Amino acid sequence: MDILKEFEQMPATCASDATKGLNNLNPSIKPLFQNHNIVGRAFPVKITAGDNLGILRAIKEASPGDILVVDGKGETYRAIAGDFVIGMMKMMNLGGFVVDGAVRDAEDIKDLDFPVFCKGTTAAASNKAEPGEVNVPISCGGVPVHPGDIIIGDADGVVVVPKDQEEEVLEKAKQKLDKDAARDEKVKTPEDVIAYIDSVLKKYKNHDE
Repeated sequence: MDILKEFEQMPATCASDATKGLNNLNPSIKPLFQNHNIVGRAFPVKITAGDNLGILRAIKEASPGDILVVDGKGETYRAIAGDFVIGMMKMMNLGGFVVDGAVRDAEDIKDLDFPVFCKGTTAAASNKAEPGEVNVPISCGGVPVHPGDIIIGDADGVVVVPKDQEEEVLEKAKQKLDKDAARDEKVKTPEDVIAYIDSVLKKYKNHDE
């Protein structure tokens, strides 16, 4: 089984539910452009705020398909990547870029059609002073990220699936997807809507009794 292919069929919401919402990156980290989704193995990067030397090392050392996940310390004044650095990621066939921080050159990045998840954009350039650490455990967006964890991202946000839990999470995510599809099939008319709402209200009323 190609587990990454399997996860490609899952929205981030299902992965979130399967991990009980415990592994969701801070919701301020969103796709720079809404049509981008990512699924791949994490290649974590730890940097000093506003410094991108470690990111350059990561581009060189990561494998095709890897997603660079950067502990950017939440820095949003200085961008830690622009269109040139993002373009090198694309040339190296990486799977995407996730950073608890900011990027710049947004319009040129849009032309690259490479998935970037970040807190926003800024005009200020990065520094290049500290080498950082690559392929080590980090925290990004308030969530631990280890090398090889599965990263799932779409318009709703980014979820981390720990490597040692990926098969269990996949099964739970599939069950959630099937459950949602079955629910959708039952609600086709205004009468169905009323019946569904009544059933939910009754369920929670019983919880209160």
